[in-house]
Amino acid sequence: MTFGLGFNECYNISMRQPYQVPLNEVRREHAAFNSRFIATLAAAFSVEEARAFVSRIRKEFSDATHNVPAYVIGGGNTVLEYSSDDGEPAGTAGRPALTVLRGSGLGDAVLVVTRYFGGTLLGAGGLVRAYTEAAQLAVNAVRRGQRVTVNLALLAIPYHLLERVRLLSARHRGEILDEDFAADITLTLQFPVSEFDGFQLGLRELSAGKLQAEVIETKETISAV
Repeated sequence: MTFGLGFNECYNISMRQPYQVPLNEVRREHAAFNSRFIATLAAAFSVEEARAFVSRIRKEFSDATHNVPAYVIGGGNTVLEYSSDDGEPAGTAGRPALTVLRGSGLGDAVLVVTRYFGGTLLGAGGLVRAYTEAAQLAVNAVRRGQRVTVNLALLAIPYHLLERVRLLSARHRGEILDEDFAADITLTLQFPVSEFDGFQLGLRELSAGKLQAEVIETKETISAV
């Protein structure tokens, strides 16, 4: 299979926003006039991961009539998109699958709809409907997570402030990853970037300006929604 640009393939790149991603791999099957349509959906965080997934499904279903891929890498308004009809009439397979992904709210997602021909020609409209319905079954079944940017931070506090800092952290969607008890308590915390400044402000108010968390890493992570 060639992944170069073609008449039925689409790429779009623009500004990035928060978005949801698949948390698990799912597979659902749909039947239409004796043809089997098997939709397999999973997360892919790069074009290379998406291509590897497509190759794996093609190998698994090497005897199928078609293995139609579609994927979106990135999310929100920053998306790289791809689809292919894989031998089906132009616009009847890859494009409908990609349209379902676009409408799902998912990013970093790859989908392959496998078809076993059942002997009855479906026509263009029937193919569009069958590939759309198979893709929707997979999209509706997948568990979702939220891809967010977080700050990992260290904070040393006196013992008497521990419970108050725990409550403050929770109010700002923070997670305490570790507590090290020595002369002071050293906390390892994780916050969504959007909540971190609010935590720091609350911390200053709590300690009369004496305490401040130190950011040691900013990264992307996925949390369940």
